[in-house]
Amino acid sequence: MSVSTYAGATASYVMPSLEHATVADAMHPGIVSCDPDLALTDVARTMATHHVHCVAVMGVSHTDPECLVWGVITDLDLVKAGLKAGEEPTARSLARHEIVMVDTTTSLREACQLMLDERINHLVVRDNARAMPVGILSTSDVARVLAWGHA
Repeated sequence: MSVSTYAGATASYVMPSLEHATVADAMHPGIVSCDPDLALTDVARTMATHHVHCVAVMGVSHTDPECLVWGVITDLDLVKAGLKAGEEPTARSLARHEIVMVDTTTSLREACQLMLDERINHLVVRDNARAMPVGILSTSDVARVLAWGHA
């Protein structure tokens, strides 16, 4: 498990409105990640320990060989897997969905529309200058902008 942070984000309740915000303004900086062979129980412990709703599975991406995020496991994925009887699954088998990625400079409105179109709650955020994942944007992050954003 690893945690990375993005120095470009600030922890403030004063932020741009949805109309003026970028993904970098709203995203949760850093990525809580795990190895593809980690068991479901350990993935759940990682989420609970870090108080997050998704964990990135690290490895070479299905869609972008330069990206180190192979997939994302959400808390709902854990709930679904936890209810099934049988052998405990690994992070590799839980991260079935391809990741959806946006750049830090993407408008927040565009990222929200992408979440709606793809029916997902989390986007992996990439810093285009460094060509690497630097954070996660969740629907909770968008709610924070709606609550605290100013024009």
